[in-house]
Amino acid sequence: MLNEETRKPYYHALDLFLEEEAAGGETVLPARKDIFNALAATPYDQVRVLLLGQDPYPTSGHAHGLCFSVQPTVQPLPRSLQNVFRELREDVECRIPNNGCLEPWTKQGVLMLNTVLTVRASQANSHQGHGWERFTDRIIELVAAKHTRVIFVLWGRAAQKKHVLITQAHHTVIATAHPSPLSARKFFGCRCFSQINRSLVDAGLAPINWQIPDI
Repeated sequence: MLNEETRKPYYHALDLFLEEEAAGGETVLPARKDIFNALAATPYDQVRVLLLGQDPYPTSGHAHGLCFSVQPTVQPLPRSLQNVFRELREDVECRIPNNGCLEPWTKQGVLMLNTVLTVRASQANSHQGHGWERFTDRIIELVAAKHTRVIFVLWGRAAQKKHVLITQAHHTVIATAHPSPLSARKFFGCRCFSQINRSLVDAGLAPINWQIPDI
């Protein structure tokens, strides 16, 4: 579905930019094999929820291609993810797991997409404005074209700007503050996880089991 997109000049320029970053000695995160993990983990026909993040964690060993998720061995967890787990506990009574790998959500139809799919190590937002946004906008448009209901979850101002791409009335958009420590006091109490499940059930779809298992 994205073949045509990858043939466009902007995408070739993006590819060249990433090659130049690596050639210049910069560490690009996540690892090349993990950049498209979100798309590989949740096939298009299974997408029921789209959770939109900004860009990958800039700490080496953290990001693995799923927004807000970290690799299973990462401790301590990023503060934003700690805040997500706190809201999960308060909203749907999930216990706090011993790891921050959110991969089990992808197997239930949650597409965990960042608007920018790479970052330079130790420099948050360093790959913004190089073409990823155009590519991920196309992904959002394709998901919005689905005839079955999709719940679009937009945390924070950057994600909420993508609301304009979702024009179909049968979808649900849940927009809240970002779980970052800078805005967490507005995120707490949003009860977005129970809202997602109510909207899925209303559409005759199975709810998400939000509990992340211990490892």
